[in-house]
Amino acid sequence: MTKHSIDVDACPCCGYRTGCETCPVCFWTDDGRRDAEADIVQDGPNGDLTLSHARLNFAIYGASHPRYQDMVRPPRPDEAP
Repeated sequence: MTKHSIDVDACPCCGYRTGCETCPVCFWTDDGRRDAEADIVQDGPNGDLTLSHARLNFAIYGASHPRYQDMVRPPRPDEAP
């Protein structure tokens, strides 16, 4: 993989390679947003949560939103970024 390629299996919120539509590590639902749109609220499965805010929540709470803390699991070693 080159430095500029995108790892399509990596969650855009937590960065773990879960390969899931809704990440079991942070509970972010991949809606196609990446860094260029990280501060934009879009209609979709994540409601009014921006990717930037979800990343901050993950750093603080271990989930994309505090309400999902009981729904996430720790990453497995093979999912490390």
